[in-house]
Amino acid sequence: MIKILNSKYLLYLSQILLSIIFIFSGIEKISDVNYFSISLNNYKIFPLFSQNIIVIIFPWIELIFGILLLFGFYKKEISMIFAFFLFGFIVLIFISILRGLDIECGCFGTLSSVKIGYMKIYENILLLIISLHIFFFGKEKGRFL
Repeated sequence: MIKILNSKYLLYLSQILLSIIFIFSGIEKISDVNYFSISLNNYKIFPLFSQNIIVIIFPWIELIFGILLLFGFYKKEISMIFAFFLFGFIVLIFISILRGLDIECGCFGTLSSVKIGYMKIYENILLLIISLHIFFFGKEKGRFL
């Protein structure tokens, strides 16, 4: 099993998949800041001043770190940052489900109007596993693998 997880091809696939998801997500949020702001507000958990900071900064972090990960720069650091993000998403969605909110996740801007639910939690858990895979089995030698 360790040999499979250490496979450079599986690691490269994980790196590409995670980076493309975050790049795409960042671009979609940047392209429609108002929609992202409304989506974030629908969670009813963030104070207004922090919402503005999140809406302005977070999509750019997703985009820039996604591009860096795609090209293999700072793989371990970025995969751990993405793991923290994904863990936060999981907690946020779970809390929202418990509170009975029937809202869209806002994950990919206006392109994807997916309601929060357990399927969204499972998707984020899968992405969390992928980011931890990169963190624990990725090598820093060489930029791409």
